Amino acid sequence: MNVISQQEALDLLLAEADCLAETETIATEHALGRVLAKELVSPIDVPQFDNSAMDGFAIFAQAGSSLRIAQRIPAGAVPAPLETGTAARIFTGAQIPQGADSVVMQENCTFDDSIVTIEKMPKPGANIRRRGEDISAGSAFLEAGIKLRPQELGIAASVGFASLEVYRKLKVAVFFTGDELVMPGNPLGRGQIYNSNRYSLIGLLNALNCEIHDLGIVRDDLDATVAALEEARKHADLVMTCGGVSVGEEDHVKNAVETIGKLSFWKVAVKPGKPFAFGDLSGIPFIGLPGNPVSAFLSFCLFARPFIMKKQGMKDVNPLALQAAADFEWTGGKRAEWLRSRFANGMVKIHPDQGSASISPLSWAEGLVEIPAGMNVSRGDRVDFFPFSGLFA
Repeated sequence: MNVISQQEALDLLLAEADCLAETETIATEHALGRVLAKELVSPIDVPQFDNSAMDGFAIFAQAGSSLRIAQRIPAGAVPAPLETGTAARIFTGAQIPQGADSVVMQENCTFDDSIVTIEKMPKPGANIRRRGEDISAGSAFLEAGIKLRPQELGIAASVGFASLEVYRKLKVAVFFTGDELVMPGNPLGRGQIYNSNRYSLIGLLNALNCEIHDLGIVRDDLDATVAALEEARKHADLVMTCGGVSVGEEDHVKNAVETIGKLSFWKVAVKPGKPFAFGDLSGIPFIGLPGNPVSAFLSFCLFARPFIMKKQGMKDVNPLALQAAADFEWTGGKRAEWLRSRFANGMVKIHPDQGSASISPLSWAEGLVEIPAGMNVSRGDRVDFFPFSGLFA
C-alpha cells in the first residue's frame, strides 16, 4: 500500500466512524464527559420570574427619592404588590413585586428600618433579571452530540433535568505487542523495556470515557497475534493495538489483520507516526498504533481520537488550534511534522529532542506544533499550536 497524506487518512477514518446506536439514561451528576444523545428542550423559563440582580430596594422609579419601606423580600419569598409611594427591601434572586420597575442597589441608598433615601435614582428596568431572559420555556438549549462539561450539567439541572440520555460508552479492546515488553513492577531482563505505552494509551482512552478491555502483552508471533485479535473483537466496538505495524520480520499485526479482515491503509505521511494502520476485523474497526511512545501518542491524538469521538456521537471532532509566533527555526521535510512545544514569553518554543522514542519531551510539552510538509519556519513566523487541553477532551 502507498503512503497516504494525513488528511486522506483522517477522511477515511471518519467516513467509517458510524455513531453508536445504543443510548442510556443516567443521573445528571454522573454524566460528566458523556455525549448527549438527545436535544434538550427547556420545560420552564430561566429565570422563572423577574428577580433582583443584587441586594437593594425594589421601587417604582417615579415614586420619589424618600420612601417608606413597606416589606422585606428575601429569595424564596412571595412578595405582596408594591404599595404606592413605598419601597421593598429586596435581596439577590428574590422575586420583583408587582408595581416595581427597578431595583436600586443598597450602596446608592441610606436607610434605616423604616425609611430609605435614594441618592442615585436608577433607570426603569435597572438591576432586574427578566423572566426567561436566560432560557425560555420550549427552547432547545443543548444540542445532541456535545460532550457534557460541568457547565452543561449545571444548565441541565437549572431547568429540572435529573437524568440525561447519553450514548453508551464505546468499548475498546487493546493489546500491546513485543517480546521486549515488561510490565512495571517486574524486574527488567537484558534487552527488555517497560510497557509505557499501555499507561499512555489507557489514559488517553479514559479521557474519552471509553470502556476498556485490556488483553495485555502479546508475544511477537503471528498465530498469537491472530488469536489476540479474534479475542479482542468479541468484546469491542473498536480494537486497538500498539506496536507491530511496521515492516520488520517481527511485526505481525499487518498480516494478522489481513488473516481476519482487511487493512484500508497502514502508512501515513506524518512524522513521527508513519506506521499507523486502519482496517476492519470482519465488522469491527481496527486501529494499529506504532510502537515508539511518541509515535503512538501522536497517532492517537491525530487519528484515533477523532474516530472515537465520532463513534461516540460527537458532532465536533476537530482539535483546538491556536495561531502563535514561532520561537524556533525549522526546515520542513517530505512529511507533515508534529513538534513537542510549549508557550514561553508569548511565543511557542519547541523541545530540542524531537525523537519518536523520547517520551520525556511529551511531559515537558504543553501541546504540539504542526509543520506542513515542505514548510520552512523562521523565528517569528505564525504557526498552528494545538494545546493538549484540546486534545484530551
